[in-house]
Amino acid sequence: MMTAQESTQRKKINPKKFAMWIAIGSIIMMFGGLTSGYIVRRSQGNWENIKLPVEFYISTVVILLSSATLMLALRSFRQRKMQLHRSMVGITFALGITFTVLQYFGFKDLLNHMQWADNVSFQYLIVIILVHALHILGGVVALFVLFLQTYSRNVKNYSSNALEIAGTYWHFVDILWIYLFIFFLTNR
Repeated sequence: MMTAQESTQRKKINPKKFAMWIAIGSIIMMFGGLTSGYIVRRSQGNWENIKLPVEFYISTVVILLSSATLMLALRSFRQRKMQLHRSMVGITFALGITFTVLQYFGFKDLLNHMQWADNVSFQYLIVIILVHALHILGGVVALFVLFLQTYSRNVKNYSSNALEIAGTYWHFVDILWIYLFIFFLTNR
């Protein structure tokens, strides 16, 4: 049984972080459903196999690098190394833009090599691409806001909440892309 003192000492989660985790859980379920539907429908025939464009391989490396620089940004922020922090946020944002551009050209290349007419695989792919694109956009917007906050003012408040929330979402985009990349590799 907890005493009154123990219950007041319990660490409370930031409501914005909690909302982020709820959103991430929902997104995981959505992509689980989309990719499960893809697998089930693929087994029924009338399916065109896809060849992954080289941009997907490159973008995987880019997003992994961006996650590493974002972790360095958080560590340097906590150590109050603000110049390094700013540099890492800037590099992360640049890598996020690079990832987005590579994804765009990769999916454009993929769609250009598919047959449109009565192709169920194309329809499934379009839905996955559009939903994935929205999540990339959300991640890049979060990185942009973080970039603006980092470069627009001198830090007087050393709360890392904004950095942690943006970082959590961007790392999730990273994990989501790796899941989709492996999924596409194994379900061509």
